[in-house]
Amino acid sequence: MPEFIPALELNRRFYLECVRPALDRHYPNLPHAAALIGYGSEVLRFDTDISMDHNWYPRGYLFLREKEQELTAPIKELLSRELPHEFLGFSVDTVPAPDEPGTRWMQNKSGGLVDHMVIPTTLHAFVLDNMSWDISEPLTPVDWLTLPSQVLRTITAGAVYFDDIGELTQIRESLAWYPHDVWLYLMASTWDRIGQEEHLMPRAGSVGDEPGSAIIGSRLVRDIMSLCFLMEKQYAPYPKWFGSAFRLLACAEELTPILWNALQAENWELREQALVRAYEFLVDKHNGIKITEPRQTRASPFHGRPFKVIHGDSIAHAISLQVADPEIKRIMEKGLIGGIDQWCDNSEMRSNISQWRNALKNIYI
Repeated sequence: MPEFIPALELNRRFYLECVRPALDRHYPNLPHAAALIGYGSEVLRFDTDISMDHNWYPRGYLFLREKEQELTAPIKELLSRELPHEFLGFSVDTVPAPDEPGTRWMQNKSGGLVDHMVIPTTLHAFVLDNMSWDISEPLTPVDWLTLPSQVLRTITAGAVYFDDIGELTQIRESLAWYPHDVWLYLMASTWDRIGQEEHLMPRAGSVGDEPGSAIIGSRLVRDIMSLCFLMEKQYAPYPKWFGSAFRLLACAEELTPILWNALQAENWELREQALVRAYEFLVDKHNGIKITEPRQTRASPFHGRPFKVIHGDSIAHAISLQVADPEIKRIMEKGLIGGIDQWCDNSEMRSNISQWRNALKNIYI
């Protein structure tokens, strides 16, 4: 196996040196976009040499206009004839992995047609398949709330190597971040999650339930990290890369050791001390983005009990008052449940959202 190359760079060269010349020879001046977006650690720039063991190889998407969609199959066949079997030492040929549906491996072939993974498609078909969204229709608040942040990140991350149509670039720009009131609602809902459980962690610990206290503490750490992604307007990726992406946030240098102390705490008292520091940091950060009047940055007892909390529900209420969108207001009347990331952590559902999203919209009706 050759030395690892980050896939975004590998596939930039693959497109420019192999795919594009083949297109130019047979379909000169064909309007298209070329990109590596969608699934894969490489799209998030987190691939390493370990990533090369499956679903990692020279690949990419070619996006054609709708009026040229009949060319998708001929172009796929053309590339099978004209692409090399190997590029920079990496096999362009792939085979299905035995007993692993949806998984492919690199496997060299000595000749014949190349079994490549350059996918000609249309942007409409790609987005419909990955997001269950018809791009001819505008996204509604409910659409945004049923799209996992990890999916939005994979569509807006990666790399576009060429786009003389402009449609792909426009869609990525439109998905770059949530509409303002959707963003406010998601932050209010995450603060509310903190308010619902911040007092439960010390209460469980105070009766000797350290495992239960630790579990709640870990949930609070995840909510704090999720809120930081929202505050810094960055889509959170799926769990494997959640911590790695968090380290790239501006707040991570100061907040990470505090959260690590909370996760490693030997007892609930030490866990509370770390979480209180995190809460106070978070409120200070909240005050810095100036979406509400400044909030009290010091933790205080929960209803006179000897447990310190930041009263996340009160911050959630203050944020919710800033929402103007009538549809979001209607949804808030049902409660601050947030979007799919706030109430579902099932990997199957969030990774394959196109199969579930139409049904999930009923939650907000």
